[in-house]
Amino acid sequence: MLGADKGLEKPLDGRRLRIGVVQARFNADITGALAAACLGELAALGVPADAIAHATVPGALEVPLALQAMAQSGRFDALIALGCIIRGETYHFELVANESGAGVIRVALDSGLPIANAILTTEDHAQAVARQTEKGRDAARVAVEMALLKEALR
Repeated sequence: MLGADKGLEKPLDGRRLRIGVVQARFNADITGALAAACLGELAALGVPADAIAHATVPGALEVPLALQAMAQSGRFDALIALGCIIRGETYHFELVANESGAGVIRVALDSGLPIANAILTTEDHAQAVARQTEKGRDAARVAVEMALLKEALR
């Protein structure tokens, strides 16, 4: 939820992490803003630019396959999914939203790699614009926090 209380935010140190980012190009104005906010926050958290791989795919349904390839490479501590699905007049919205979300979760569970899912699902373009910056930053913070947690739990 936009502006939600996300609990106590602790300082995060991403200097040792390698992060993969997959960005859907569909609704490029939104996904570009998501990516800019995400990459900016990763930098603010100390993740070195050369430790970030940023790939683009056509749309939200293609995101899980790219995430899977990144997960299988063994090169990353966490991954980030970026996309934007805006409700239209047909059932297609539900199909894309449900299947892309399920695919992202499947890759995370199958690989054991944290994946921050910032594929927006909104009713209209204005809702997406309202969320693009906050959700991009959130995705970066989630990826770093979960990578550090996984490391601490080993």
